[in-house]
Amino acid sequence: MSHHLSGAPVMTTLFKHSFCLVLLSGIQAAAFAQEVNIPPNTEALFSKLAADPSVKQALDFLKKDDANTLAEQKALVMIPSPTFKEQKRAEDFLGRLKKAGLDEVRMDSVSNVCGVLHGTGKGPKLLLSAHLDTVFPEGTDLTIKEKDGKLYAPGIADDARGLAAMLSVVRALKASRIKTVGDVWFCGTVGEEGLGDLKGIKQVFRDHKDIDGYIALESPTVPNEEISYQAAGSNRYRITYKGPGGHSYQAFGLPSAIHALGRAIAGISDLQVPKTPKTTFTVGTISGGTSVNSIAAEATMDLDMRSNDNAELQKLETQALQIAKDAAVAENKRWNSDKLRVEITQVGARPGGSPSPDSTVVHALWLSVKAIGGTPKLAGARSTEANLPISLGIPAAVVGAGGYSQGIHSKEEWFDPANAYLGPSKALLAILGLAGVDGVSAPLLQKRSPRQ
Repeated sequence: MSHHLSGAPVMTTLFKHSFCLVLLSGIQAAAFAQEVNIPPNTEALFSKLAADPSVKQALDFLKKDDANTLAEQKALVMIPSPTFKEQKRAEDFLGRLKKAGLDEVRMDSVSNVCGVLHGTGKGPKLLLSAHLDTVFPEGTDLTIKEKDGKLYAPGIADDARGLAAMLSVVRALKASRIKTVGDVWFCGTVGEEGLGDLKGIKQVFRDHKDIDGYIALESPTVPNEEISYQAAGSNRYRITYKGPGGHSYQAFGLPSAIHALGRAIAGISDLQVPKTPKTTFTVGTISGGTSVNSIAAEATMDLDMRSNDNAELQKLETQALQIAKDAAVAENKRWNSDKLRVEITQVGARPGGSPSPDSTVVHALWLSVKAIGGTPKLAGARSTEANLPISLGIPAAVVGAGGYSQGIHSKEEWFDPANAYLGPSKALLAILGLAGVDGVSAPLLQKRSPRQ
């Protein structure tokens, strides 16, 4: 693929004595001055990391571990893990984290699985996560099919790849005996998709008030070079109309829940939203009615609204919910009735945010992409687990976990494993830059006061 990294030749260079030269040549101000402003001391820190023998050993391990990582990815995707039913995959992942060598591996009250790589005790606390759940319901055929070098299976990339990449990074850190300054936490989280509403990562941040930085390892739906640092916030509502119902002929004149629903959808569809900041809405699902010859007693729709500007999101929400209420009033008025009512329930709230790209996490990932031979780019806003730390003002970003994929959230989802080890390599370098390496480099990440 023309947008993919050049692969093996690049990493061959990395593992030779010219590793430092590759890194330094990639850290020229002209290459990224228009996007991010990386301080000279940060560049110098990454140059120092690049020259360290233990770091080279860890990167070499990741390349050799590539086949094992892919095997784990295949094993994980075969374990059904619908949102709210992640227990089986969580238990499996717990065993894998323990085997990889993390300390304090445990499952929390909502079935997140986390473990820690302890530092010297004098540094910041960095968190990496990948989500355990998928959008696919129980009973979905998860058989992996291979064609033209690609793997086809529901969830093969989103986020089985993120989980597998995380395990490879842990193994590399343990094998190279690198001692970080800060603590590095690794979590497999639940409830990232759909109505899970970030249940898992919200619990992690409730339990850990002292997290100083965050990286989400996600499905590689974009080239390996892209870094997403903005969060598209979303508010989701289930809107239900309820009325008396009745026979379509004999009870004609009663208000209809479906007719009210139709009024609401028509009104919402006419809303105007700004292109910048990108703001969107959709009625994703509808249901209701009993039969073709019945006045509907109940009808429901699920409404999704998104923006990476919280003020615009709130403005859209106010308008849309007022339309939903007005639709019930209009339907009652049409039939001179007061029997139809509307119930509005929030079923999702993902905070958003548009922080500056000049954060320590973005800088570390930017230089890490350079180090593996890529050309870093800032991507648009995404709705991921990074939404939460971004909303809290914690340095955070989202990156692909290696390889390339398409068809996410469909049964035709596929994953191309070519040079997939570059994903874990990028993550490992960023971790070391942010958390620091004992005796080699100080942490880029600043230790914050714990949140209240």
